[in-house]
Amino acid sequence: MEKNKGTFKGLIPFLVFVGIYLGSGIALEIKGMDMAFYQLPAPIAIFPAIVCAFFLFKGTIKEKFETFLEGCGHQDIITMCIIYLLAGGFAVVSKSMGGVDSTVNLGLTYIPAHYIAPGLFIIAGFISTATGTSVGAIVSLTPIAVGLSDKSGVSMAFLLAALMGGAMFGDNLSVISDTTIAATKTQGVDMRDKFKVNIKIAAPAAVLTLILLVIFGKPDVVAESQIYTYSLIKVLPYIFVLVLALLGMNVFAVLTAGIVLSGIIGFTHGDFTLLSYGKEIYNGFTGMTEIFILSLLTGGLAALVTKAGGIDWILSIIQKKIKGKKTAKLGIGFLVTLTDIAVANNTVAIIINGPIAKEICEKYDVDPKESAAILDIFSCIAQGAIPYGAQMLIMLSFTKGSVSPFDIIPLLWYQMLLMVFTIIFIFYKKSKI
Repeated sequence: MEKNKGTFKGLIPFLVFVGIYLGSGIALEIKGMDMAFYQLPAPIAIFPAIVCAFFLFKGTIKEKFETFLEGCGHQDIITMCIIYLLAGGFAVVSKSMGGVDSTVNLGLTYIPAHYIAPGLFIIAGFISTATGTSVGAIVSLTPIAVGLSDKSGVSMAFLLAALMGGAMFGDNLSVISDTTIAATKTQGVDMRDKFKVNIKIAAPAAVLTLILLVIFGKPDVVAESQIYTYSLIKVLPYIFVLVLALLGMNVFAVLTAGIVLSGIIGFTHGDFTLLSYGKEIYNGFTGMTEIFILSLLTGGLAALVTKAGGIDWILSIIQKKIKGKKTAKLGIGFLVTLTDIAVANNTVAIIINGPIAKEICEKYDVDPKESAAILDIFSCIAQGAIPYGAQMLIMLSFTKGSVSPFDIIPLLWYQMLLMVFTIIFIFYKKSKI
């Protein structure tokens, strides 16, 4: 199967995938089903697209199957999948031994009632960064945010917006999040290097958000102080993994060490047995099944689409709008944003656009560290704002209908500021990071 010149026909299987995934979500949403955009598993949605590619593209079945397997078995895809497994194992083991509860309670113990909104932002940011999931932070903290709103007099929508901002801040920066893994591996860069670019954009947005939350988030009534139970040693694995990753240690070694440390703490300060410890690691592995399978299948489909000229066709369209590095970076951000709005999944959006972004980097000499950061940032901005995203739907499920997504969206200051600072970075960055 020889590579064809750029052609729209080569892109059709990807459009089939997005159409099925998006179409099913819209149809189920109209029927009033909860979590409508998450009912159809993404690997099932992509399977018809793969079948479409086999029927649509030229070449023998054997040639196309070999191309598909080459994509599935690409070193970057396999590396990404193994990291997913280890990240899942670490997250579940650490949570099971009490790490998440201790982290939440530690923050709530030492944050004054006057600073409930910025406090929620900080705690959500730390939990999301440490665990690699914004959803985990939202599930853990939303009931607390709802209760604090009732006691303090601070608008519930305001507190939930602060919580959402912190959760997406951590999701974007975490070295073990799906988005970071997908962005760095598709662009072929180290997590530490992507983090260095990312933090220079996200930190100013976070600081300014905190200032605004302090100014506008003072409660009408100061809530009574409470004592929360926590264990500092159970917070240690999250700090341990974060520090080792930033020091540049191999990500496989970092996550493995984190699983071991969390296990030791679970044995000595929890109720872990050897059998339960093994089961929790496996539960973490199985929790990554969907994204694991999706990554394999997307890698295979991407190889077929690339050989059929689909990627070259997109690049030819984008090239008409790109005038140099700056507009190339903006184009990458625009593509991943549109995809996330379509599929309501920031990791899926990055996986789909990763190969395209890499081609753009090579063509316009864009630093892949920057493209990895831009992919992650723009996907998280979109995911943290769309009303039908998992994060928003789960958050609203705790409010019993008292808050709508349109009450929260105008208060998502972090996402707005992150967009502003990213555009400033793209157009006014002078020195190489």
